[in-house]
Amino acid sequence: MTELRQLTGARGLAAWLVVFYHLRQSIPGLPAPIEAVLAKGYLAVDFFFLLSGFVIWLAWHDRVAGETRRFWQKRIARIWPLHLTMLALAIALAMAMELRGTPDPAFPWRELPLHLLLLQQWGTTTALHWNDPAWSISAEWAAYLLFPLLIRCVDWRRWSTPALIAAAAVVLTVLPLVMGWGSLGQGIPRFGLLRCLVEFTTGTILAALYQRGGSVRLPAAIGATLLAAAVLGAAETLVIPAAFAALLLALARAKARPLASRPLHWLGEISYATYLSHFLLWKLVKLLLPAGPAPTAAIVGYVLLVLAASHLLYRYLELPAQAWLNARALPRGNDRPGQSLPAHGPQDRLLR
Repeated sequence: MTELRQLTGARGLAAWLVVFYHLRQSIPGLPAPIEAVLAKGYLAVDFFFLLSGFVIWLAWHDRVAGETRRFWQKRIARIWPLHLTMLALAIALAMAMELRGTPDPAFPWRELPLHLLLLQQWGTTTALHWNDPAWSISAEWAAYLLFPLLIRCVDWRRWSTPALIAAAAVVLTVLPLVMGWGSLGQGIPRFGLLRCLVEFTTGTILAALYQRGGSVRLPAAIGATLLAAAVLGAAETLVIPAAFAALLLALARAKARPLASRPLHWLGEISYATYLSHFLLWKLVKLLLPAGPAPTAAIVGYVLLVLAASHLLYRYLELPAQAWLNARALPRGNDRPGQSLPAHGPQDRLLR
C-alpha cells in the first residue's frame, strides 16, 4: 500500500500548531488575529487521533485478529523509547530544580510511575504533569489496547456507505453529550481519554470509507462548512471533530501536492519527536531567559533547536530503538517486512 504523503505532511503542520500553541504567549508583538488562531492549536490533537485510527485500521484491520501480540509489540516499540527519553529529561529537570531549592509542582514524584507506564490519562490524575503532551500518547495507548477488540466486534467493510456515515455521526455525538457544548480542550484529565477513543474509532470508519473511493469535493465542502460554523461560534465538541473527519477523508482522496512536498513530508516524519520534545525544550529554554516576553532571537533559536532535536531524535533514537525492539520482541518466523502505509512510512511508523 502506497504511503499517502499528503497526510504525513499534514501531520507535520499539525505538530507545529501544537508547538506554537504553547509558545504563543511568549512571542513579543504577535498580532491578535494570529494569536487567536494559535490559541486553537490544541485542536491539532483531535486531528492526530482521527489520523491514528485511520492509518491503524488501514494497516491492521485484516490481520490484527491473528497477530494481536505482534500489533501491541510494534506499538510499544513505536511510542515508548522516545517517551521514556523525554521523561528522563523531565526527571533531570526536576532534580536540577530541587537542587536549586526551587522544586517545580509540574513534576510530582508520586505520579512518576503512572507516567512511566503511560497510565496518567486513564482517570488516575487530575492535572497534566511531567511532559504535558504525553497525555495524548497515554490515551492512544488505551486505543491501541482496545483496537483488536473493535476489529473483533465490527467489520466496517461489511457496512454500506450510508451506514458508515451514520455510524461516524453517532460516535462523534458522544463528545457533546458527555463534554457539553464547549471547548474540546476542557478538562483533559477527565475527558481526554474519551476524546481519543471517540476520534480514533471515527478514524477507523473513515479508513473504510476511503477504501471505497469517492469524490474530494463533498467531504471538503462539508469540512469547510463545519469549520465556518465553528468560527461563527458553534460548539467545538459538536463541529470540530466532524470537520476534521471530513477534511481528513478529502485530504486522503486528494493529490494535495504541496502537503506532499519534501520539506513538509520531512516535518511529518519527525513530528512525533517534535510533539514530545517541544514542551520540555521550551521549559528548559525559559529557565535560561529572564521573566517576560522572550526576545525574538530566543524564539528563533528555540524553533531551530526543536527542528534539530526532532531530526536527531527521529534518526538516532526512534528508528534504531524501534528496529532493535522489534527484532527482539517479535517472533522472527512470523514477522513480515514492514509495508508502506498511509502517513506511516516504510517501517510501520505512527508519528504523533
